[in-house]
Amino acid sequence: MTYQVHQSAIVDEGARIGDGTRIWHFVHVCAGAKIGRDCSLGQNVFVGNHVSIGDNVKIQNNVSIFDNITLEDGVFCGPSMVFTNVYNPRSLISRKEEYRNTLVKRGATLGANCTIICGATIGEFSFIGAGAVVNKDVPPYALVVGVPARQIGWMSEFGEQLELPLSGNAEARCPHTGALYTLSDGKLSKVEVA
Repeated sequence: MTYQVHQSAIVDEGARIGDGTRIWHFVHVCAGAKIGRDCSLGQNVFVGNHVSIGDNVKIQNNVSIFDNITLEDGVFCGPSMVFTNVYNPRSLISRKEEYRNTLVKRGATLGANCTIICGATIGEFSFIGAGAVVNKDVPPYALVVGVPARQIGWMSEFGEQLELPLSGNAEARCPHTGALYTLSDGKLSKVEVA
């Protein structure tokens, strides 16, 4: 085995787990799960059957990754954040055929206790503030907070807030790395590495 599993964890036969991944106390990984290299699954994490997790993903304590959720490389899931996979659940009505796909793109951060309502796409390097409730797509590099979540700014790939308006055309450099970002028609892109 090229990954670490704590003795209290359950990894069902058939789960595919990459080299260097660490699975901590009381984790349950279902048989159909695919987990990449160098990931960390904190205490009390659940990973469903129809789940794909990329490389270098960090999932903090008490997070459940339900079916139909994809986490790309470098995603951070903060403590006790929540995913859903059914939009209108009822205990008396089976809706397993109605699961909605949720995609969290490369480098995104999902803050502690935030909730991601199923069907959303979370853009690359976006930043979801602690406790936010996301019920729609989040643009790449966007900083969103609140209930329901609303955009209040832009973040660099390093995780620093950029001094930019929410719309229009402008440029800013990451205060830590010096990388240049350009805002054009409400879309942010990284154009230069410092």
